[in-house]
Parts: sequence; C-alpha cells; structure tokens
Amino acid sequence: MKLILNFLLLMVATNSSFSQNIVDKTIFQFIVKNLEGQDYDFSVLKGKKIMIVNTASKCGLTPQYKKLQSLYDKYGTNDFIIIGFPANNFLRQEPGTDEEISAFCEQNYGVTFPMMSKISVKGKDMHPLYKFLTQEDKNGIISSSVSWNFQKYLINPDGRLARVVSPRTQPDDPSVISWIKSNE
Repeated sequence: MKLILNFLLLMVATNSSFSQNIVDKTIFQFIVKNLEGQDYDFSVLKGKKIMIVNTASKCGLTPQYKKLQSLYDKYGTNDFIIIGFPANNFLRQEPGTDEEISAFCEQNYGVTFPMMSKISVKGKDMHPLYKFLTQEDKNGIISSSVSWNFQKYLINPDGRLARVVSPRTQPDDPSVISWIKSNE
C-alpha cells in the first residue's frame, strides 16, 4: 500500500499538467511584497473582484493613476480591490525605488489602493504572478502578453482570470464598470 501511495505522489509531483491544474488556477496561491516590504497574501482576497495593473511613473499613461484612485474610492469595498505593480519593463519608465514610487503615488495622485514592490512583468525575469496572468497553462483561461504600462487584469471573486484590459482602455471604461457591478 505504501508503495502505491508513494507512486501516486510521485506521479502527481512529476506530472506538471496535473499538479498545475490543482495549484495554479487561482490567484490565491501568491504572496508578494508591498512597497513597504511586507508580505501581501492574495488568499485574503477570496470573494473579491481584483483589478491588477502594472504601473509606471514616467509614462504617457501615468495619469491613469487618477482614474484608478477614483475607481477605488467609488467601488473599493469588501467586494472590489485594485492592486498596482510598478514595473520598469517599458522604456525604463519606472526607474524609482519602492520608496520613491510610494512617495510619487501618494504626492501626485493620492493613491490609497495597495501598491506592491516593483517587479518584472515581461521577459526571462517575469514575476510568477505575471506568468500566471499571461499563460493559459497556468491560469486556465487565456494567454496574453503585457503590451505596455497600465494593462489591467480582472480577476473574479473565485480567483480566476476574467479578462485582460488594454493599457489604453481607461480604468473607468463602461466595460470595466459593468464587470465590477456584475455578479460574475
């Protein structure tokens, strides 16, 4: 019996497709660092709709911070949250340290939604969270690539990817508001 159990455990561990189907299909598996260097556990967000957005302070789309904050002020309750991930992947438009990013967001846009530590959202050093968001074999829904700063990923309350929103689509676009208000 022990031999069969060990064999089954080995099969599960080595069969990445099977183990990914069990583990990698929701966002709740991730723990990241916030701008203050503290752990932020996505499992505490179960039951909430989540907007994840990669941000940059020196981008033509940076004014979206204002609309993101307005959206958070209006809908940020127990049912909806925005989480920002600064990234320096596009023309080095986020060169600052976590401390500088925090000060910039607070001073220029009054950002109160959670901001995480700067990560990579593309390339060989892509953060595991963004591998989940962009790879169908990990999220179970769709593959995508982060095309620019302020791309938005909408996550349903069950932790599964709902859709990808273009960087140029404003955070308060009617399609986004409709998703926030829906019972999806």
